[in-house]
Amino acid sequence: MKTIRTACLLGLLLLPLYSTAQDTLQVLQQRAEQGDADAQHTLGRMYATGEGVLQDYKQAVYWSQKAAEQGNTKAQYNLGLMYHNGLGMLQDYKQATYWWQKAAEQGEIAAQYNLGVLYAGGQGVLQDYKQAAYWFLKAAEQEHTNAQCNLGRMYENGEGLQQDYEKAVYWYQKAAEQENADAQYNLGVAFNKGHGLTKDPKQAAYWIQQAYKNGSEEAAAYWKEHELWKYR
Repeated sequence: MKTIRTACLLGLLLLPLYSTAQDTLQVLQQRAEQGDADAQHTLGRMYATGEGVLQDYKQAVYWSQKAAEQGNTKAQYNLGLMYHNGLGMLQDYKQATYWWQKAAEQGEIAAQYNLGVLYAGGQGVLQDYKQAAYWFLKAAEQEHTNAQCNLGRMYENGEGLQQDYEKAVYWYQKAAEQENADAQYNLGVAFNKGHGLTKDPKQAAYWIQQAYKNGSEEAAAYWKEHELWKYR
């Protein structure tokens, strides 16, 4: 499964322009202290990334928590990410799961994907492939390519879902067309084996070559091992 990407703090609120950066920060701070969830989220993100302020994960957690408790989905996601990575507090996978669940239920795509990863790996939760597949599907339907690729793998391997090569190919194709190297590799292998579609070495060669161009080391080895250069 794809691992969680740690550098994906979400959504900097676009504020009106002020005369100086300090004026902007001052107004933002006032709004945050008055309970504005968007301002709290933005302030939390700024402290997490060091945008316009000195980086301070404890302040990032403080303001993200304020916004998350008001239902701000991006703050919930970011708070989960900080719990997951132990930024500004002790690492706590259960709390990461809690906040990602909150965000995922409101449609936050990155949180849906990360929940799928947690359930697939049993990190902070009991391993549950059905739940993993459920959340990967939610993210895949929103065009998250890693989720599409992982869902394809679960259909291919019968993990949490009834094994179905055709559905595996469907999701690989969706992700492959969006330049996901893992999906391109898996689709190429499916064409070479004839799993879920008619065996087609030329199509296999095409997708394995695309995966290689996009950085897949597996694709380079597979290309040589199966002599796919014959079909290009």
